[in-house]
Amino acid sequence: MTAESVEHQVEWPVPPQDGYTVDDLFTLPNLPPHTELIDGSLVFVSPQRRFHANVIDLLVSSLRGGLPGEFRVSREMTVILDKRNGPEPDISVLRADAITGPSQTSYQAEDVLLAVEVVSPDSESRDRTTKPQKYAAAGIPNFWRVEEKGTSGQHIVHVYELDPLTRLYVHTGMHRDRLSVAKPYELDIDLTAIDRL
Repeated sequence: MTAESVEHQVEWPVPPQDGYTVDDLFTLPNLPPHTELIDGSLVFVSPQRRFHANVIDLLVSSLRGGLPGEFRVSREMTVILDKRNGPEPDISVLRADAITGPSQTSYQAEDVLLAVEVVSPDSESRDRTTKPQKYAAAGIPNFWRVEEKGTSGQHIVHVYELDPLTRLYVHTGMHRDRLSVAKPYELDIDLTAIDRL
């Protein structure tokens, strides 16, 4: 083994017998950026693609443009759902009083009004099934999933609202060129602007 190959070896953390907790997520040294905790397991994400970054930029800008004073928009911050789940939505809309300062590293699920996931090839299953189920169970009232259709760069935003009786999301719309919704607040977003970024 050469000195170079020893230099590039990665030492993976060994999970505890009962899995990791959100406390571990914030205290384990040298975790890659944007590491998530799902069912007590650490999930490492692949580098973002241009589509992913552009969608986040457009939605964050648009969400902030019409933002009522009692809300805030955050990107790529951990949301603590329970002891063993700390996913990192691509975008969150939350109550302004949940902001504690510039060193804050997470939000509580009860403070989040909207979680948005932009689907990537490595996150399809998590973004379509695992995360929405967990966000709904934690009581987050709104969820959006953004997908790229094929290699054309076309996109679809799937909008969901929480059914308070079942604590499951109900699909309320599919938006391609324009996203007009009333929740979590009145929004009208030109989705074709993604093509100009």
